Amino acid sequence: MKTKRKIDIFSAECPLCQEAVESVRRIGCPSCEVQVLDMKDPAVAARAKELGIRSVPAVLVDGQLADCCAGRGPEEETLRAAGIGAPIFRQTPSGEVRP
Repeated sequence: MKTKRKIDIFSAECPLCQEAVESVRRIGCPSCEVQVLDMKDPAVAARAKELGIRSVPAVLVDGQLADCCAGRGPEEETLRAAGIGAPIFRQTPSGEVRP
């Protein structure tokens, strides 16, 4: 039987990431082994990519990405739906349409 819960927090050391670290530490218990991983380290960033982490902060509990951290991050389809990549056209006084 295991005696520790391994918690990895992927962080960019920004204020939001720091808030997540503080929150995990505040609600943690003696069974929680918390480790903060710096995304500025190329090895950490590579591991995050392998795990499917697309934004930070992200929390892994015993090797599983917490539900609150899954499926986040920009997706091309969503960005395109928001208009990215589509020129904005305007009509000149003469009726000509220009980007």
